[in-house]
Amino acid sequence: MRIIFLLTLIWTSLVALPAQNTGILTGTVKDKLTQEPLIGVTIRLEGTEVGAVTDVSGAFRLANIPPKSYNVQATYLGYIPQTRYNIIITTGNTNQLNFELEPDSKALQEVVVSENRSVRIASIETPLSVQNLSVEEIKSNPGGNFDISRVVQVLPGVGGVSGTGAGFRNDLIIRGGGPSENVFYLDGVEIPVINHFTTQGAAGGPTGMLNVSFIEDATLSASAFGARYDNALSSVLQFRQREGNPERFQGNLRVSASETALTAEGPLGRKNGKTTFLASARRSYLQLLFKALGLPIRPDYWDFQYKVTHRINSRTTLTALGIGAIDKFYFEAPDDASPENLYILSAVPGVNQWNYTQGFTLKQLIKNGYWNLTLSRNALDNRLDQFADNNDGKQDDESKRILGINSRETENKLRFDFNRYAGVWKFSAGAMAQYVEYRNDSYTRLRAEVRDSLGNIVEPAVEQRFNTAIDFFKFGLFGQLSRTFLRERIGLSFGVRADGNTFTDDGANLLRTISPRFSVRYALAEKWALNASVGRYFKTPLYTVLGYRNAAAELVNTDQPYIRSDHYVAGVEFVPQPFLRFTLEGFFKEYADYPVSVFNGVSLANQGGGFGILGNEEVLASGGGEAYGLELFAQQKLNRNLYFTTSVTVFRSRFSNLDGRLTSSAWDNRYLLSLLAGYKFGKNWELGVKYRLQGGVPYTPLDLEASQRNYLAIGTGLPDYNRLNTERLNDFSQLDIRVDKKWNFRKWTLDVFLDIQNALNTVNPAPPSYTFKRTEDGSAFVTTDGKPVAADGSNAIPVLLENTEASLLPSVGLIVEF
Repeated sequence: MRIIFLLTLIWTSLVALPAQNTGILTGTVKDKLTQEPLIGVTIRLEGTEVGAVTDVSGAFRLANIPPKSYNVQATYLGYIPQTRYNIIITTGNTNQLNFELEPDSKALQEVVVSENRSVRIASIETPLSVQNLSVEEIKSNPGGNFDISRVVQVLPGVGGVSGTGAGFRNDLIIRGGGPSENVFYLDGVEIPVINHFTTQGAAGGPTGMLNVSFIEDATLSASAFGARYDNALSSVLQFRQREGNPERFQGNLRVSASETALTAEGPLGRKNGKTTFLASARRSYLQLLFKALGLPIRPDYWDFQYKVTHRINSRTTLTALGIGAIDKFYFEAPDDASPENLYILSAVPGVNQWNYTQGFTLKQLIKNGYWNLTLSRNALDNRLDQFADNNDGKQDDESKRILGINSRETENKLRFDFNRYAGVWKFSAGAMAQYVEYRNDSYTRLRAEVRDSLGNIVEPAVEQRFNTAIDFFKFGLFGQLSRTFLRERIGLSFGVRADGNTFTDDGANLLRTISPRFSVRYALAEKWALNASVGRYFKTPLYTVLGYRNAAAELVNTDQPYIRSDHYVAGVEFVPQPFLRFTLEGFFKEYADYPVSVFNGVSLANQGGGFGILGNEEVLASGGGEAYGLELFAQQKLNRNLYFTTSVTVFRSRFSNLDGRLTSSAWDNRYLLSLLAGYKFGKNWELGVKYRLQGGVPYTPLDLEASQRNYLAIGTGLPDYNRLNTERLNDFSQLDIRVDKKWNFRKWTLDVFLDIQNALNTVNPAPPSYTFKRTEDGSAFVTTDGKPVAADGSNAIPVLLENTEASLLPSVGLIVEF
């Protein structure tokens, strides 16, 4: 109660601050197909007389704008009008807005079908299963702490990892696929790691790395991927960054409950607008918060991000971007030696990571098109340490070591794509080459040694220890051809790509990975459209799988084929207003050649939702799977002060394991419901609400006998894989609320926000955790005979921790724009 009272006092003391002055909006307008600047485009703020016209470079500037939210419209003869919604004007920062208009082939003809595409973001290549979130929808996301990865979870078919932290992890479960099946792009540069404390091989983690101040929008494709994208089985998530302010230096300071971030931008060199920069640094202080709360975990991180754009001439642009992080997840002895706190010390590994992605893109405009040449490098250095019975949190007793990983993976990538437009035809093609390096010094204790009363070994210890280093090349080709018919009533697109590598047995055979995809769009009427797509997609086996060596130091997974997923999707789209869109889609995904663990017989498709490493073992490519369901989606951009995104998904997700039977996967929620909504009040007040409901996921019950024998050696209970996913958790739900208030002064803006995570204080369900009963101070185990606990735990008293606590987290933060 004292925390809530203090937050209320801080909030109310700021309400009386004065506000005044005006803001500026700048930006550019380009032809979407050719990327050429458009001259003479009319830019207008809806509901006002404020407007401007683009100059010879396609740029515009609107000044003396009263600070608040606007919808901004761009209109140009021969092009489809476009509206950008919820554009917030402040005095602190110049807002930058970029339009890409599509030519309207019907503009000078008799109009038969006239589509309004302001709320649509689908393309002829990807006419369905694609959604978009604007920067303002991301920034105002309640409970998200400006985390782009988290706000994506409100989109249709997107779930979190229920049962292992759905309320605080960013793993993306798309249409029942695993968290390792997604790929991420930042301005066309692939970024394998987008989360701090990432799970190697799966990309998930507790908090995102991307700075929302850089982002213009985020687009998620859950199927019908363009042929230019490789390695995606479930989704492609693209983040588009804006450019730095070409006119003056500006920035913002953001302080929230868990971190502080500083962002700066402006022109570089001469003030001619040719070179601009964006740069940021962010520091976490979660370790201080967790210490104050008496928890034993200490997550600590830094991240850095930049973008530099240089216009060599009117047709050539060079962009450099980078993002990196330093993460440390360590432990200290808890003040409260509760069973839950002591369990964390044994069950969760300490993490020491760093990662970065650095990319350069050269973009050249040509007649009726453009090409991109991208060179990038990314690296992840991952060190994991886990110890059993680690009461003091020091992690220095080697006799208790459960896990030791010292791994690094590096990719050097060269990509080229060529894009050409001619009338109703659109063509793109390209190629990519990568040089991959992977090394791992690994130790894992899987089972303890079991002896009888005479000291004879009944069950030998199971350990994995190996040191590996591999390197190889990856390569791929793609082409895509699209065309419209009947005055754009029908759109057809066909693409194909093939990928290979020099490491696996059949990896160089491109015929094995030919992946065709076909999509069609049919406009039934002015506001209705039918869409469908079918495609085959492939993914390279995980580096952690390819680099694994057995006890004889042999690479045993070189026979792994590419994982395959076939998608079949159909749906209907209804756009009754320029700002309102509804979609209904049905999907079916079929998997083949999924790796299955030789050790426990479980498909890797069921894994990857926790801390650690995925795929560090011998596997067989015998797994299959399927996911199918229906999605209903509705999105309203800002209209009459209200915007919202809501969706309902019902689905099934099943994968086969070593026995070949399809069983419910670890991601089989059965149903998902989400709502993200915001309302703009007067005087720059805003209310945001987010609600998520996920059906309970299956989990594997514990093998109580094996858990008792092994607990002292491995620090956790052992699942009974003979009963894989036969139990199911309760539903997960969470309501988050956020209130923002902005004050605009002469040259700076103050935004203060109150954020309440889990406002209903609901429990995040999780499977029970296995431990032994301890003494009051937690220093020793209680036994049935009063003697020290036996190595096989036979005289210990097992305890199941039910994980029934809920956490309501109110916080106040602020953003200063200058």
